[in-house]
Amino acid sequence: MTDTRPDDPPDIESNDSTDNDVFTYNGGRVDPGESVNIRYGISETYLGDPVRIPVTVVNGQYPGPTVFLSAAAHGDELNGIEVVREVAHDWDHAELHGALVCLPVMNVPGFLAQERYLPIYDRDLNRSFPGREGSTSARRMAHRIFTNFIEPCDLGLDFHTSTRGRTNMLHVRADMDHTDIVRLANAFSSNVIIDGQGPSGTLRREATDTGVPTITIEMGEAHRFQRSLIDRALTGVASVCAEFGLHRDSAVHWPGWRILIDDTDEKTWLRADAGGMVDMKHGRGELVEEGDVICTITDPFKEEEDIVSVEAPFTGLIVGVLENPVVYPGNPLCHLVGLEPETRTALERERTDVDPLLRYLE
Repeated sequence: MTDTRPDDPPDIESNDSTDNDVFTYNGGRVDPGESVNIRYGISETYLGDPVRIPVTVVNGQYPGPTVFLSAAAHGDELNGIEVVREVAHDWDHAELHGALVCLPVMNVPGFLAQERYLPIYDRDLNRSFPGREGSTSARRMAHRIFTNFIEPCDLGLDFHTSTRGRTNMLHVRADMDHTDIVRLANAFSSNVIIDGQGPSGTLRREATDTGVPTITIEMGEAHRFQRSLIDRALTGVASVCAEFGLHRDSAVHWPGWRILIDDTDEKTWLRADAGGMVDMKHGRGELVEEGDVICTITDPFKEEEDIVSVEAPFTGLIVGVLENPVVYPGNPLCHLVGLEPETRTALERERTDVDPLLRYLE
C-alpha cells in the first residue's frame, strides 16, 4: 500500500467508454451525472403503510466501479449512519468516476424503535440476506434491498458497531482469501483486520458470494455518534475511493501499522468467571502486557477477599471491551488479540507521537 493513488486504472473498472452507465433499480433509474434521493418501499406496517428505506445514488459522469455503503442493518448501530450520510451529501462528487449507492438505514423498523433487530418477531436483518420473496418478513425486506441496491454493485462497505453494552475499536472484518477483498480491506486503512467469511446470511458474506466483494467495518458502540470514529471511517472511505479510482485526486491512506488476525493468531474473548460489577482498567485500543489486570469484579459489598481480578493471558491489543459494568459468569469482558513484535514496536512508536486517549479511546 502506498500513500498515493494508483497510476494504473483499477482492475475492477471494465467500462472504457467516456460516459458512465445508467444505474437502474426496480422502479427507477439514475443517469450519469445525477444524484437522486430515494425512499424505497421494502415492506408494509400492520396498518398497510409502506416501510421505506432511504437510499441516495450518486452516479458520476465518468465510468468507474459502483460501490455500495450500507449502515444500520442493526437499528441501534448509529455511527455508520453518519458516515454514509456525509459521504452522500457532504462530499464533492463532481469528478466522481463510477457510482456510490448509499444506504444509511437499512433496518428502518429497528431504527425507529432503536432496537438491534427488526421488531417483528426479533428477526435479524443481517442474518437474512440475500433474502427471498415469499419467505419471512425479514427475508422479503432483505431480498428487495439486495436485488435492487447490492447486486448491481462492484464493491461494498457495510458499517456496524458493537452490540449494546460493548464497544469496539475501529477495525475491518474481511475474507482475506479473496483477492479483491484483500485490496479493499487494505485500502480502508484500518489498523486491525480480522480475517473470516462471516456468518451465513450476513450482508458481507452473501454479497461476496454473489460476486460483490464486501467488507464489514466495526466501530464503537450502539446508540451513539462517536465523532472521532466517524472521522476515521470517512478517511477509510476516501482511501477506498482513491484506491479504486472513484476520486482520482484523492490519496490512498496508510495507517502506520497494521495487524491481520486469522485463525492461527493468538486471540481470545476474556469472560467473567464471577457475577458482579466490573471495574475496567483498560479501554478499547489499549496495549496490555501479559499479567496486567484488565479489570476486577466485585459484589455490592466490595469485600477485599471477594474481589476477582482478570489478568491478560498474553501481551496484546484490546479490540473490543465491555461498557455495561454488570456481568453474569460467562459474560464477555474484552476481546484481546496478540501482536507480532514488529507491529507492537510500530504501535508503541506511534504512541510516543500521538496521545493514545485521542487516537484509540475516543
